[in-house]
Amino acid sequence: MADRTVAVLAGGLSHERDVSLRSGRRLSAALRAQGCHIEEWDTDAELITRLRSERPAAAVVALHGGEGENGSVQAVLEMLEVPFVGTSAPACRRAWDKPIAKAELAEAGFHTPDWVVLPHSTFRELGAQAVLDAMVERLGLPMILKPDQGGSALGAQVVTDAAELPAAMVGCFAYGETVLAERYISGVEVAVTVVELGGEPEALPAVEIVPESGIYDYTARYTAGLTDFFAPARLSDDTAKAVGELAVAAHRHLGLRDISRTDAMIDSDGVVQFLEVNISPGLTETSTVPMAMEASGKSLGTIYSDLIDQACAR
Repeated sequence: MADRTVAVLAGGLSHERDVSLRSGRRLSAALRAQGCHIEEWDTDAELITRLRSERPAAAVVALHGGEGENGSVQAVLEMLEVPFVGTSAPACRRAWDKPIAKAELAEAGFHTPDWVVLPHSTFRELGAQAVLDAMVERLGLPMILKPDQGGSALGAQVVTDAAELPAAMVGCFAYGETVLAERYISGVEVAVTVVELGGEPEALPAVEIVPESGIYDYTARYTAGLTDFFAPARLSDDTAKAVGELAVAAHRHLGLRDISRTDAMIDSDGVVQFLEVNISPGLTETSTVPMAMEASGKSLGTIYSDLIDQACAR
């Protein structure tokens, strides 16, 4: 790999630009330590020209949110026939849409918190208060509101009182036109990384997430010291096996490739509940994927180096 140029794509124009740049820098450093020749490229108006003129042997998408996760950048790489680490464009779009991912996992027999999905126009046309009342009747309180697309918990809010709902909806709509309202599940929160080498997806040890505030929001995710992590998670053998099976099932059912991260909650009855899946997971100093890799006895650089080799061979 040392004689081939690999482009790490990071940055972009989404709300998660800063986190993406941090992921890109950390991944680049890890790959350089493996002897890889790495170029860090932003995803701007010059990207296609650069991909054509400098044509890397492969690309790694370290973008979070927007075009990096909804399949747009992946579609460009596919059009230009540039090998890349990660999921194909059509499967990215399925995973990016949280309600679609939840529906597919529910249909496959896995548990996921009850939910409703409503666009902004529904509140305008049918009357906001009437719709909010119906949401509370259906889901109960507390509930969590989140944009139907997006990551890093941006726009996500837990609502414990019906009076808080209007303001929470406004905050959620700041990040998207459609809201996913979900029954809030309290319990043990885990993130499970799946790595696919040699055609067989494997779940790495689950990482347990214990935010100081009780809510794993954007600040808790990316501010050192505000969340405690346990890798591997403090789970029984049976529960650890169940969360691993869920993550592998999400990877397979949604047609994902190379690497993914599934977020789940183990409720008070010990039932594993699927929350969402991420096709371009964070790789920062406070991200769970590098923690899971270390817990498995491997490193960020070695795993991604192998994934790059795999992408080049496709």
